[in-house]
Amino acid sequence: MTTAIDTVLYTGRTHVTGGRNGAARSDDGKLDVRLSPPGGAGTNPEQLFAAGWSACFIGAMGLAARAQGVALPADVAVDAEVDLGKSGEGYQLQARLNVSLPGLPADVARALVEAAHQTCPYSKATRGNIGVTLNLI
Repeated sequence: MTTAIDTVLYTGRTHVTGGRNGAARSDDGKLDVRLSPPGGAGTNPEQLFAAGWSACFIGAMGLAARAQGVALPADVAVDAEVDLGKSGEGYQLQARLNVSLPGLPADVARALVEAAHQTCPYSKATRGNIGVTLNLI
């Protein structure tokens, strides 16, 4: 089921040329990267996806922490791993979000991670589409 957006809050715009052997630039010029396949001289789509998802996930954990009356640690971190692989004849992604919430009890940290995974737009977009593992580190 696709859910329509009632109010658009922001639209990210990029122009990409050359695919994995090209370049990506945002309309405001704040993102301007050389692209390459994994292991090449530039960044790759999997790294960009991992960075975006991690940033969004930390924001979602902040919202969950406020809702639960918990202070999010200042040194919260997400190490995302996005795998590109093959499944049969096609390509597929899978991901692991390794979340560090230092100083929080494990049950509180787990509750924040689970709540964030329900509300983060990247998590919603991937739910049921790729394998995702959430790890507390």
